[in-house]
Amino acid sequence: MEQEIDKVLDDTIANENITACLSANRHGLCIGARGNISQQSSGLLVALLDQAQKLEPQSGPPVVILETAKNSCLIHKHGVTGVIVKNLDRTN
Repeated sequence: MEQEIDKVLDDTIANENITACLSANRHGLCIGARGNISQQSSGLLVALLDQAQKLEPQSGPPVVILETAKNSCLIHKHGVTGVIVKNLDRTN
């Protein structure tokens, strides 16, 4: 399983506008990370997603999006929690 997650992380970070990605287990332990993201943030990101799930417990897993002027951070759970940080190109 570790090799599969490493491949997904490598494929994800290879995308042009993605600056970081991370995966974590249900306990918030970092399984893997690539790019400019702290592995220590995995617990906080999983906890944030768990709290968002409490807003509508009957619906499916939420997608949490945190956005700054330069980046967008997407957090989603599908077995493991995945985090993608994407550079927002707003030059247009």
